[in-house]
Amino acid sequence: MSGFTASWLSLREPYDARARNPRVLAAVAAALATLPSLAIVDLACGTGATLRALAPQLPARQNWKLVDNDLGLLVRAAKTSHSRARVTTAAVDLARDLEAVLDGHLDLITTSALLDLVSDRWLERLATEAAARKLALYAVLTYDGRVTFEPSDPFDAAIMSAVGIHQRRDQGFGPALGPDAAKRVVACLEIVGYTVVQGTADWVLGPQDREIQTELLDSWAGAARETGNLPLAEIGAWHTRRRVALVHGQSSIRVGHLDVFADPIGLR
Repeated sequence: MSGFTASWLSLREPYDARARNPRVLAAVAAALATLPSLAIVDLACGTGATLRALAPQLPARQNWKLVDNDLGLLVRAAKTSHSRARVTTAAVDLARDLEAVLDGHLDLITTSALLDLVSDRWLERLATEAAARKLALYAVLTYDGRVTFEPSDPFDAAIMSAVGIHQRRDQGFGPALGPDAAKRVVACLEIVGYTVVQGTADWVLGPQDREIQTELLDSWAGAARETGNLPLAEIGAWHTRRRVALVHGQSSIRVGHLDVFADPIGLR
């Protein structure tokens, strides 16, 4: 469900935390501030990063259900603790059993770096089911298709176009939204009556961020190869140029994401 290894999630967590949009986060805290207790479900929780980021911002007693289909990640997530939070975990196939996860008393749905992996049909299903239950939704770090490199390379656009094609493959939920996810998230939520607060949540990676840049460059080159749309020699040459720039402390990358908070107040 999360589709990521524990090592990758650990590597990206500080960058995710730094990227979270403060205005959107403040809107979540303000909307829930008066509740004496909160029931929260975190979809595709990974190792529990959303709980670690959000729990300190919420004043009430919190009951978190962390959901993923990766048992190894759930074991790690179960070890997450906060003085205000009671944590349980559940192994669930969200493609099949989303509605069951949302049943019962809940105040908030959270998810991080998931919605670019799902299909348009599944996203509409999430919005519809959340609205039917009048649940708030905090969805962060949805990829929006923006990637910029410094210094630029003539082959950057071709690589990222191929990556976009690769990201639209079925990730277990049907054909994935990939780079189109961010704009579709807002549209789907507004259609079912939510008020949406949104803001950019970009990774800004400098020359000092060598490990995560290396992971991204390797991943993007691999994805471009798998599409079969570009000459392998050109992909390899691009990858080499990018790695050389990184080794020499000359590489910076910005990766665009969107954070949203959908408030059901208009539905009550």
